[in-house]
Amino acid sequence: MDILRRNTDYGFRMMGNLAKHFNDGQLLSARQLTSSGNFSYQLGCKLLQKLEKAKLVKSTMGPKGGFSLNRQPSQITIMDIIKVFQNGVRLNSCLLDGPGCEFQTECAISAKLFKLQQYINDYLEGITLAEVLVSKEKGGVEHG
Repeated sequence: MDILRRNTDYGFRMMGNLAKHFNDGQLLSARQLTSSGNFSYQLGCKLLQKLEKAKLVKSTMGPKGGFSLNRQPSQITIMDIIKVFQNGVRLNSCLLDGPGCEFQTECAISAKLFKLQQYINDYLEGITLAEVLVSKEKGGVEHG
């Protein structure tokens, strides 16, 4: 099982492409955003609608229109993007918001899983799109 879903990965790719062009003000069409991503134009349009509804991207209509980020890449976290497509990342269903499972009070592992879950959430909320671009330009991902 993948922790990050396929559509989330596609969303990352489109957001990364938009972030690369943020400072030059270039608008990218849905076709441009999907052509290099190895997924269909139709799916890309649906994903862009979700990103726009979440106010992460904005669209401009017209012959010279397209999509752009709605705010600075330094103000968009990886978790912001994940939440658009899958409401966060969960290691186990017992860690979902709510009452938890019936064995939670007796479970020897739930406390450790909760700490790991919190670490993952904090980590993903602490990585911005701008940081991802910088580490990509340097040739790798920095781990902190």
